[in-house]
Amino acid sequence: MKRILSFLGVFLLIGTFFTTNAQVPTDSWSFGFGFSYPRYYSSNLRPLEENYGAYLSIERDFTEHTALRLKGYYQSLKGRIGGGQYFYNDGIVVPSSAEEVTTTVIAGDFDFMYYFVPCESVSPYIFFGGGVAYTDPSWPSSINHTTESSVNFKWNYGIGANWTLGEDWKLATEVAFNQVSSKIEGIVNNNRQGPSGSNSTAYVAIDLGLLYYFDKGESSKICQLYSGINAGTDVDYERVENIVKKYIPREVVKEVVVPTPMPHHEKNWVLVGVNFDFNKTSLKNEAYPVLFHAVQVLLSNPELKVEIQGYTDNVGSDKYNIKLSEKRAQVVKDYLVARGVSADRLTVKGYGKANPIAPNDNAKGRAMNRRIEFKVLN
Repeated sequence: MKRILSFLGVFLLIGTFFTTNAQVPTDSWSFGFGFSYPRYYSSNLRPLEENYGAYLSIERDFTEHTALRLKGYYQSLKGRIGGGQYFYNDGIVVPSSAEEVTTTVIAGDFDFMYYFVPCESVSPYIFFGGGVAYTDPSWPSSINHTTESSVNFKWNYGIGANWTLGEDWKLATEVAFNQVSSKIEGIVNNNRQGPSGSNSTAYVAIDLGLLYYFDKGESSKICQLYSGINAGTDVDYERVENIVKKYIPREVVKEVVVPTPMPHHEKNWVLVGVNFDFNKTSLKNEAYPVLFHAVQVLLSNPELKVEIQGYTDNVGSDKYNIKLSEKRAQVVKDYLVARGVSADRLTVKGYGKANPIAPNDNAKGRAMNRRIEFKVLN
């Protein structure tokens, strides 16, 4: 079990480095492929580590939350026969020695899937289903045991997570618990019980692969990052103006530019209301209507190329603030790309504590300086 947890840790680490914001369609088709590591979980055989496998899948997402999946895979499981155990073959007791048994599994599953948070860049899910498995155990010649291949029904359940890599690609990680007849081991009379209490063999499989979306419907409306604005609706300029009055000192408002249908080329486009908490890079709720409007401007002017500039207040070292401000700019870029703006039109740069637009000697001024600006490059 420690090895299984280690594999899960590796999956989480990989996903952390490669995820971006997700765009979710209302319905879609996807094709998956990858590697599988199976291991006996409840069996008369003692589990060994030299296991491997691979899988292919096709998935149909009906809504943002629900999907059906057909998954086929090949797996090779190894187990050791414990010395002094006895196995039954046609009613005859056969003594065993410490030998290894390799079982080939070729199976197909039909699963129901439920995604908990489909709009996030990391989307966890649960699944359950069943299928059939062709098993072919290979016992060592030193043991007088008749091995037979067979086809048996199986069922499975598990958890997983998809990590967004790009517009059409996701990293897929999954842990599945499989329960099948004891014939998977070539043992006719199995005295072990699976997780559900039935007299059968169970094994766990950890999968790591890729998911490619080759057919997608319209973008999901429930996945608008700000729930108050949906695609196609008018921007609530009064709300934006109220945000400005609430969060920005009066003496600063005169120095900034609230986004207009066409940004001013003479000076930077300051996103009033897109500010960050101290030492944070996550977007605040009041930033979403401003960013939504910025998306509309950029989509309406496809020739514009923009440098997204991140800033901080004057607390902290120059080196640290440069990195922090660049991360803030990257968060805004991810949002714009997720809403349909081409990534090749956007660059990010962190300027740290440079060019403050408000005094840093008070909390309100420092909050305003933790901001985002757009610089039109063409």
